[in-house]
Order: sequence, then C-alpha cells, then structure tokens
Amino acid sequence: MREDRNLWLKALRAIAEPVLRHGADGTLKTAMPLRGADLRGKEECSYLEALGRTLCGVAPWLALKDPPENEKELRTEWQTLARTAIARATDPSDAAFLPFFTAPQQLVDAAFLAQGILRAPEELFDKLNDTAKRNLIAAMESTRATMPYFNNWLLFSAEIEAFLHRVGRPFDAMRVDYAIQQHEQWYLGDGVYGDGSSYAWDYYNSFVIHPMLCDLAAEFAGGKWDSFSAKIRARAARYASHLERMIMPDGRYPVIGRSSAYRFGAFHALAQCALNGNLPGDLSPAAVRCGLTKVIDRVTNANIFDENGWLKIGITGDQPGIGEGYISTGSLYLCCAVFLPLGLPETDPFWSAPPERTSQEKIWNGEDIPCDHAQA
Repeated sequence: MREDRNLWLKALRAIAEPVLRHGADGTLKTAMPLRGADLRGKEECSYLEALGRTLCGVAPWLALKDPPENEKELRTEWQTLARTAIARATDPSDAAFLPFFTAPQQLVDAAFLAQGILRAPEELFDKLNDTAKRNLIAAMESTRATMPYFNNWLLFSAEIEAFLHRVGRPFDAMRVDYAIQQHEQWYLGDGVYGDGSSYAWDYYNSFVIHPMLCDLAAEFAGGKWDSFSAKIRARAARYASHLERMIMPDGRYPVIGRSSAYRFGAFHALAQCALNGNLPGDLSPAAVRCGLTKVIDRVTNANIFDENGWLKIGITGDQPGIGEGYISTGSLYLCCAVFLPLGLPETDPFWSAPPERTSQEKIWNGEDIPCDHAQA
C-alpha cells in the first residue's frame, strides 16, 4: 500500500513541480512552452490554466494535517511555492501577473483555482498576507465581466462565488442558484448530466460537473440549496461507479470525447468521491486505489513529458491530433485532479486496506460479482 502512495506522489511531483516552481519564481510565462493547434490568444490564458488546474489537484495534499514522514519536507516546500505563485499571479504590479478578465477562458481557470483554494483554504488563502488576499479577491471578482456559456460553464461562475462566500466576501447568490437549478433540469438519470440541453459522450461529468456541484453542496450546506445536496452526492457516487468500471485490468481506459488530452483527469469525479468518502457502498476504496494506480502508472510511464519536463499534448505520448483548438500546454494540467486522494492520511482505508481487484479485473478473471443496475 505504501508503494502505491509513493508511486502517486512521484507521478504528481513529476507533473506539478515545474508549474509550482516556475509560478513561484515568476518565470512560468517564460519557461512553459506554448503548444496547441490554435495558439491565438493562448498567451492570455494558458499559464493561468496550468496554475489553476495544478492547484485544483494538489490542494488536498497541501491541506493534509499529518502527512507520512517521507512527504513532510516536500509538502511544506510546496505549500510555500503555491502561496507564492498565487500571490505573484494576482499582483498587477508583478511581471508574473496573470489576467483573469481579458479572455473568456480565464473564467474557466479562475474557477479551477477557486476549486483548489476551497480544497485547502487555510493553506492557500488564510496564510496569504493581506495584500495577496485583496489581490486574489479582486482577480476573482473581475471574472464577473465574463458571461458563461449555457452549459457546464455556469458552474465556473458559481464556483468563484463559492470561493468568495468562503473568504467572507459578498457573493452573487443568483449565479449559484442558476447553476444548480439549471443542472437539475439537465439531469438525465443514472448519474449523468447533459452538458447544456444535449448529451455529449465524454468525461465532462467528471472533469467539471459532478466535482463542482459537490463543491457547491458542501460550501452552502445548511442553506438555500441544501435540498439538492443529497441528490448531488448520490448522483456523483453513481457516476464514480461508472468511472471505476471504465478501468481495464491493464490500466487502460476508453479515450472518448472532448478534452481527452486531460489524460487521467477523466477520473476527477471518482478521485473526489474517494477523497470525500462518497463512494457507493459496493465499491471499496482499495479497489479504487488499485484501479487508479494502474491508470497513473500506465500513463506516466509513457512518453508524456518533453525534454524540460512539461506535459505534451496526447495520452501516451506526443499526439497533438488529440488536442482540440482550445487545448494548449496549460490545459493539460487538469490531469492533476486524479491525485486528490493524496489528501487522505495513510491510515485511511483508501491507502491502508489490502489490494483489491477492480470490477473489470474481477469480471475478466472469472469472479462472480453482482450485476450493475441503473439508478434514478
């Protein structure tokens, strides 16, 4: 079990360290290469993409109160790097400043940064100095100038309002209500939401929809939207079950739909359910650990990094055709979302329980398991 955790941490370090270190050093804009099919305007948003998406995945580990002894030094270092990177990115007087309001895409990645802060508020907000706090709040508030598209983007606006609520600022309840109510209308059944009024066969239920709805339910627990909370959690747990069944015995998974270049970010919702103790009752944390370990190991042992350690577009190597026109280097760092369970202590059953076969391993090894049934 310790070997699994060490493998996860090694993979996270390889992916996230360049972003955090260059973000803190103020060199992210000069060090990170810009790659993509269409780079017009990407210099305005790709660096914020990298920072926000990296912190979205790293945050629970940064917040872990009592990490294993062999992780403490790195965790302490990364806490400082993360706070410094946030402070520099939101300081208009710093050459490393990253705008939050000059392109629509910045709404998306401000929301992923907000998500990271919501997952580690003491480390990533409370410990900032007063100037950095003011700058961060101003940067988040500036995204209100961007009107979200009528799809999963509604959740990006709501996530930023959840951040503002968390830090004690006035928040726009209408943006939160609109996102929650509209996704209720878009729910299709069996743990799946439409992305807007139509269904798209991809992983956006995992990349964005379930994780951010769960964030809203948690942040506003006991308030106006509490009546949706139980449904949101139950639907997320059902979708987590779908994701676990996507993992093949050798660690491969179906590469389907938009944004496939986010790699194992496709398992964001499963990782979050594991972190939050919201897995369905018939799915053991140990099986999820073993399945995700296979995925992480298979992907990171492929040729996914360039000569300077930056992610390349693709799944198992340099596959630029997999990246849509909106994909650039910074986009790829949503893969960090798979690492959320590193925020669980090593005594948690996710890490401490003996290895267990995944659903597909059990099936293809001839083991009898209960059949899978749709849920409302």
